[in-house]
Amino acid sequence: MTDLRIDPLSPVAHGVEPKRTPDGGESFGDAMNKAIDRVERLEKTADSAIMDMLNGQAGVHEAMVAIQKADVSVRMLLAVRNKAIEAYREIMRMQF
Repeated sequence: MTDLRIDPLSPVAHGVEPKRTPDGGESFGDAMNKAIDRVERLEKTADSAIMDMLNGQAGVHEAMVAIQKADVSVRMLLAVRNKAIEAYREIMRMQF
């Protein structure tokens, strides 16, 4: 089950070098864009796995694994989005 590991962050494959923070890390926006791209790829993979299953080219278990991967990635992305929105709202409530 090596497919279920978390990959380390790396530059976006678009050929655009990600923006760096002063300490050399990747910017939050670039990290979110990469996460969105990965979720989109997993959803497309799940869609193609479903079509393969319907055409008899793949088994049900393969389609279910692809669907679950896409589901978990969407849930994780939504959780990060919700936390980011919550943090933004908290910052906006601060008084200086």
